[in-house]
Amino acid sequence: MEFFTIAGGISVHVWDTADEVSDKSGIKDTLVLLHGYLETMYIFNELVESLKDRYRVIVLDLPGHGLTDSAPANAKGVRVNTIEFDVPVICGVMDKCKVDKAVVIGHSMGGYIAMECVKEHPERFSKVVIFNSHPYQDLPEKAADRQREIKVIAAEKLEMLAGASIPKMYYVENLKRCDEKVHETVELCETHDPQGIIASILGMSARPSMESVMEEPPVPMLLIHGDHDNFLPLEKVDQLKKDFPKVKYHLIPDTGHNSFIESPDKVIEALDEFLS
Repeated sequence: MEFFTIAGGISVHVWDTADEVSDKSGIKDTLVLLHGYLETMYIFNELVESLKDRYRVIVLDLPGHGLTDSAPANAKGVRVNTIEFDVPVICGVMDKCKVDKAVVIGHSMGGYIAMECVKEHPERFSKVVIFNSHPYQDLPEKAADRQREIKVIAAEKLEMLAGASIPKMYYVENLKRCDEKVHETVELCETHDPQGIIASILGMSARPSMESVMEEPPVPMLLIHGDHDNFLPLEKVDQLKKDFPKVKYHLIPDTGHNSFIESPDKVIEALDEFLS
């Protein structure tokens, strides 16, 4: 069921599968899925349909994306969707859904937020899964890229930015097969408030390092990654494995930054194994 609720002081668009399964005897954990930058909760449509017979699944549009509001303006009149602001929104949604504890799963930007969730509230999250994400702060070149994106969006060219950026999230060999999902994601960018996306870019730029979370994970942690990811190349994953040996890693072959769309069966297999 889709609905709107107030969580963390803002209006949030939520989808909870609790009432979509008649036989709940096979339901194990509750999963909270957090999408990435320029995405909405609908990025997980196919994944949710494959999981909801075994797990209760809650997805939401994160602040600044889709139909969810942004953080209130700060003293300077600027809205910034920091990952620290996002956490009480997510916990508030769990409260509204009467969920005390869940597995949190985050893709890319959602991975940053998922790590902050378990850092602040390990008592509310039994495990954390990161799709194609990492714990590091922005390097100078990435910070410069984000500033350029803000200028493009401020010039009312969000759809143009999405059309250029979203295909890069896929392994080039998968683009034709995933063409419908690529176009759907780009079209859904029309639901974004451009100022909300800018607020989220500012939040990602200001995010702290999550390295301490991966050094000593407060709950079991799995990182799922692709071997043709333009944003998380294998050499960076190799460094993660060396720096953070307490995290589990699972490679999904022949995928890019959206492994859960490009190879859903293998991702679900890895999830089931980790969650069991």
